[in-house]
Amino acid sequence: MTQLTLQELEQHLWKSADILRGSVNSNSYKNYIFGLLFLKRTSDVFNEQRAEIIVQYGEEAGAQLAELPMNYQFYVPEAARWETVRKQATNIGATINVAFEALENENATLTNVLTPIDFNNKEVLTDDILQRLLQHFSQLDLSNKNLSEPDMLGRAYEYLIKMFADDAGQKGGEFYTPSKVVELIVKLIKPEEGMRVYDPTCGSGGMLIQAVDYIKSIGGNPQSLSLFGQERNLDTWAIAKMNLLLHNLPDHRIEKGDTLRNPKLVEDGELMLFDRVIANPPFSLKEWGIDEAKADSYGRYQFGIPPKSYGDFAFVQHMIASLNSNGIAGIVMPHGILFRGGAEGKIRKAIVEQDLLEAVIGLPQNLFYGTGIPASILIFNRNKPEERKGKVFIIAAEADFQPGKNQNALRDEDITKIATAFAAYKDVEKYARVVSLEEIQNNEYNLNITRYIDKSEEETLVDITAVLTDIQALKAQQQQTTAKLNAYLNELGLGEL
Repeated sequence: MTQLTLQELEQHLWKSADILRGSVNSNSYKNYIFGLLFLKRTSDVFNEQRAEIIVQYGEEAGAQLAELPMNYQFYVPEAARWETVRKQATNIGATINVAFEALENENATLTNVLTPIDFNNKEVLTDDILQRLLQHFSQLDLSNKNLSEPDMLGRAYEYLIKMFADDAGQKGGEFYTPSKVVELIVKLIKPEEGMRVYDPTCGSGGMLIQAVDYIKSIGGNPQSLSLFGQERNLDTWAIAKMNLLLHNLPDHRIEKGDTLRNPKLVEDGELMLFDRVIANPPFSLKEWGIDEAKADSYGRYQFGIPPKSYGDFAFVQHMIASLNSNGIAGIVMPHGILFRGGAEGKIRKAIVEQDLLEAVIGLPQNLFYGTGIPASILIFNRNKPEERKGKVFIIAAEADFQPGKNQNALRDEDITKIATAFAAYKDVEKYARVVSLEEIQNNEYNLNITRYIDKSEEETLVDITAVLTDIQALKAQQQQTTAKLNAYLNELGLGEL
């Protein structure tokens, strides 16, 4: 039997959005489709594993063992099995809701992941639409034996997240960071086996998954990473949980809630500490929680309280406070954080003076959903190598990208160029510079990239003598041409010019 390919799976899943189009707001597609995808996948794998147990131990003993939840990653009770849901002709939404609740009740790792998705809104999701959706998903066999690649479900899920982000436009940035930007940050902070990796604004979990992919790419054991995150949007949190589980990454802890107002990753009343922190927080968040910051009990704002309408340095300080003594953070930030004054200027000065900032990398404009402004990546390091202490490495990579109709994108060669320059830590004309803290101090702690890297083109010097000589030659040539023309005109009896 021919196995399902990744391309076939992606196309089939994206077509499921067409069934909802016109009835459901495009921002809500993802919740319904991801929920059904997860239900179908868990049901198909459960049936596959159940059949294997019966074959292995025989009909009678196998049937008994097959009903023990301990034998499955996800035990699927009768009410949550696809064949149970599929045969329902009316009140389908309520049946799906019951299936989600039953699946959660049997699997603690799924608590509150599926039940927030409400399929029982008949004004939006009629039985006819749900019947078509179920029929569409029933055409897929998502058992392990039918997948042509082991990590296919995870990759297809990532594809859907990107497609939904494209479809959502500006709102796509709330749950998705372009994968090439994430790939770049991961290559800069270089997670290692056994580390704890944390994303305090984890969205759909893509940054944590790419940290795992990086470990795979260097031949390490991806399961050795411990993944942590927090996400305040309940729907997005659920997507992140499903994303990690479909990537076969059960060793994770993703908390719900507002990271700045109520950090959930704490131990004994203190913030948990991590080896690597990676994040793309919302740019210049207003109403980020200044009142709570003034009463913060975790010591996160030792460099100062950010202004009420700009939460950028609140996220930065939270992440610095979450690093262990050897920790490194890679954070996407708007350029304003590099030069704005007032309270932010004081915070920036204090962070630079503590020698925590290792690098500033300017990115091209229009890379992100929801904003066309250029952004930067800031690398913070609690334990800089000796040769990098007292310095900040600045890279001006704004000009290197693939233009796009709606968004620009980083190419592989752009990522390699930045990562190579960062590793070399040497000046590259009009591209990168090692800047001393003394120079930054002389610039009043303004980190605007153009202050340190001059990208203007040199003006060509004009040789006045040569220009005058050329002019004289042109005049002489003009006189010769005019004389010839007058001679021809005289022959024709037309007179001279």
